[in-house]
Amino acid sequence: MGRAGQGATIWLTGLPSAGKTTIAVELADRLRSEGHRVEVLDGDEIREFLSAGLGFSRADRHTNVQRIGFVAELLASNGVKALVPVIAPYTDSREAVRKRHQGEGTAYLEVHVATPVEVCSVRDVKGLYAKQAAGEISGLTGVDDPYEAPEEPDLRIESHTQSVQESAAALHALLTERGLA
Repeated sequence: MGRAGQGATIWLTGLPSAGKTTIAVELADRLRSEGHRVEVLDGDEIREFLSAGLGFSRADRHTNVQRIGFVAELLASNGVKALVPVIAPYTDSREAVRKRHQGEGTAYLEVHVATPVEVCSVRDVKGLYAKQAAGEISGLTGVDDPYEAPEEPDLRIESHTQSVQESAAALHALLTERGLA
């Protein structure tokens, strides 16, 4: 099986509006152009179709991340590059996903899109920070709900200091270095 046929899960964790999905889509386009099979498992779509009914308690967030991790591993073990731009705020949830992949012998990379909350709240792609500030919602990750940043990710991307293309290129370089691209 050539590199294009080798699957892997690339999990992009970070705060809301950090740039996770934007970077994942940019990388997906590049990988597809090189002949890789790629799926982007967007957190919002997963919540709508796979995790409908789950709330945002710690237990529900853990369940959601485990479901996504299961699907990602299934895709990756079948030769797909699964790009997963999902907040996944808790270390233990992300570690459980990593262990699932290790147990199956499937490549797994954790990428921290380390955009400061001040930058995310200005970007506010979905209007979540504004709603939280107005008291319309609570439990916003990184504001009034915890976000446990990865201590030793495979890659840390400072998306606020470089372009989307540069961020995706850094991630592509890591995949190449690990023999996955």
